[in-house]
Amino acid sequence: MQRLSGLDASFLYLETRSQMMHIIGLIEIDPSTVPGGYSFVKLRDELQRRIAAMPNFRRKLDNSMLNIDHPVWIEDDDFDIERHVHRVAVPAPGGEAELADLCGHLAGQTLDRGKPLWELWIIEGLADGKVAAMLRTHHASVDGVTGAEMLAQMCTLSPEAPELDPDKVQETAGRTSRTTMALTGAMNYFVQRPIAMARLIPGTVEVPINWFRRSRTKSAMPAPFQAPRTRFNAPITPHRALAMAQLSLDDVKLVKNRFDVKINDVVLAITAGALRDYLQGHDELPDQPLVAMVPVSVHGADESSLVTGGTNKVTGMFAKLASDLDDPVDRLKRAAELARTSKDHHADIDANILRAWAQFAPGTTMATVMKFYGDRRLAMSHPPVFNVLISNVAGPDFPLYFLGARVTAVYPLGPVFHGLGLNITVFSADGHLNVGILTCTDLAPDVWDIAHAFDHELKRLLEACD
Repeated sequence: MQRLSGLDASFLYLETRSQMMHIIGLIEIDPSTVPGGYSFVKLRDELQRRIAAMPNFRRKLDNSMLNIDHPVWIEDDDFDIERHVHRVAVPAPGGEAELADLCGHLAGQTLDRGKPLWELWIIEGLADGKVAAMLRTHHASVDGVTGAEMLAQMCTLSPEAPELDPDKVQETAGRTSRTTMALTGAMNYFVQRPIAMARLIPGTVEVPINWFRRSRTKSAMPAPFQAPRTRFNAPITPHRALAMAQLSLDDVKLVKNRFDVKINDVVLAITAGALRDYLQGHDELPDQPLVAMVPVSVHGADESSLVTGGTNKVTGMFAKLASDLDDPVDRLKRAAELARTSKDHHADIDANILRAWAQFAPGTTMATVMKFYGDRRLAMSHPPVFNVLISNVAGPDFPLYFLGARVTAVYPLGPVFHGLGLNITVFSADGHLNVGILTCTDLAPDVWDIAHAFDHELKRLLEACD
């Protein structure tokens, strides 16, 4: 038995029919590189073999009415690969638009909580002869870093099938009894939580005080609920729209080196420019800069003081986007300056404070409130928390083979929320910067305009390098 952390469990409590909490990896592969030729059955059988050494793919949720703490993971003794791996063909003519429409439909479906919280869709019939693999994994069991690790378990440096790690084969989430779950849950709830809260309060009180002090000297990151309203800051429905863009990592590095900034600064500047173009095209560009939430991994942070365990080890940083500036170079320099301010401020906040407070998330209450919030469209009754969620995950800068097939692109897609209906996730791999954009169809049916603007904005920066 493995108890979910509060942050992991929060993604279960936040989920509603219109607010799905899964992470998607859309992987494009070249089937001609598979030794002995490609077939769906061969790919599925190879994944089944590897899952013997991938314990996170075999664990499922368990809970009890007597358990007052978060749910637990247990081993799925009835694991069946055919319940997780599916085959489908993209409609003709099989272009990127048809692929995105199909994936958007699949992205709008909730995962079955009665089995391990993942599924893989093998999508055939693409016009260029390639095959796509769409992996959906619940956020309760994966974050950006662990998602990249899960991808690495499915991928190798060569087409040949790897040997399995014997230690991973033996690893298991185990089993539990309802009595054990209830007793350990009660111990956590009534004994450990009050002590943890008493330790958390002093450090938490300092956060708004220091935030106020920094704001007076203009050295603070933007506070929540200070973002301008856009079309993305509205209630969402279950309908998903997605788009992809692939940029040259060498081009991004050229811009980075020419203007002495970081890759993440270039990503933020291009994103600001793309959103500026999109909103301006709809005559909806706010006068004040947009605000982004940037997830920050805390996998390397010391956990001993506040919280331990869990899969999601992440916190969030607010950053202004220079969307109010038209010149791409001015926007890049301003983006770098704003990012430095936010990073300096964020570094002063305990890396684990968000995860620590998430331990107190009340499951039933939180789920009920979230449903009420969505049904009553309350996202329109308060200022937006932020405008867009932007993640930047670094991957391997060398060729990968997904279950024997050469990977040509990996597009990550994160969840969207009521009032926060735009997620842009960037994954660098094998010389490319892969951009995945997810929103709600009701908010932006023309999401491809944002994807195309990424390429346009990078070209503007490249022209400025001459």
